[in-house]
Amino acid sequence: MPIIVNLDVMMAKRKMSLNELSEKVDLTLANLSILKTGKAKAIRFSTLESICKALDCQPADLLEYTEKTDDPTIE
Repeated sequence: MPIIVNLDVMMAKRKMSLNELSEKVDLTLANLSILKTGKAKAIRFSTLESICKALDCQPADLLEYTEKTDDPTIE
């Protein structure tokens, strides 16, 4: 998928655990984990806003666009 989610990077920069972020944004660990691993197909703007507020970052810090490659080992 050409959209890369850098949630784990921002969490590491802020020294915040998944459990702590889950409590701050009122999302289940399962839903945050799906987002963190890049398996999410969509995200609500309200969720993105909450995550950005909790991590004190911008949406561009969390989401990145890359061109798709022909290499089958890269999604």
